[in-house]
Amino acid sequence: MRDLILFGLLIILLLVAQFASAKTVDEIIERYLRARGGNDKLASVKSIYMEGTKEMMGKEIKIKITKEQDKLSRTDIETGEGKYIMLITDKGACTFFPVGSTAVDKIPDEDLAALQTEMDITGPLTDYIAKGHKAELMGKDTVGDKTCYKIKVTTKAGQEMMFWVDAATYLVNQSSTTTIWASRGVDPETFTIYGNYKEVGGIQFAHTVETKTNSSNGAEICEETFFHTIMVNPTIDPKMYQPE
Repeated sequence: MRDLILFGLLIILLLVAQFASAKTVDEIIERYLRARGGNDKLASVKSIYMEGTKEMMGKEIKIKITKEQDKLSRTDIETGEGKYIMLITDKGACTFFPVGSTAVDKIPDEDLAALQTEMDITGPLTDYIAKGHKAELMGKDTVGDKTCYKIKVTTKAGQEMMFWVDAATYLVNQSSTTTIWASRGVDPETFTIYGNYKEVGGIQFAHTVETKTNSSNGAEICEETFFHTIMVNPTIDPKMYQPE
């Protein structure tokens, strides 16, 4: 009888711990939403335009990002040699690099799920339950000298993402993603570091974004983008949906 009572207490403690964890992750996400500007402000974002520069192979290149919520994510990269376009829509995705060829490289439909999270402007932590995602608190971690809450998000499509939320500011300091492609396997894990947050339209946006990825030969590839222009809710030209 004593063993049964102890077993029952253990089950109750496990259930309490589960509910406490779920409540804690929701509290952290709620504070993150408030730090960004509030859920209502974030929900009002239907489109965004970002423009900046980054250095690649010793050259400064221009980068433009245009998004329309759940419909479009377009990245235009301009170099001295030409222009590269990555186009993702709710209908399909493709890349276009018009140097010596005008062919559009269509991305297989089975890989769309791995890309379409890019169309979510405010990210998977915003209204994550309504979007069909799951969020788990993985404890605390350190990014640089910052103590962070580590949150794992499993998207509706099954993609796993990790977010490090600053315990002081409740803004995201870092995220990581491992992209699973149906047609070619798994990409190396990519870490993204966010900095220089500034308010645009009542919402906090990182104006400095650094990505770090390990290449197939083990070398770390680092790229840092500095955004000098961010516009919230601009009118999106229908031409942005075409690779031109």
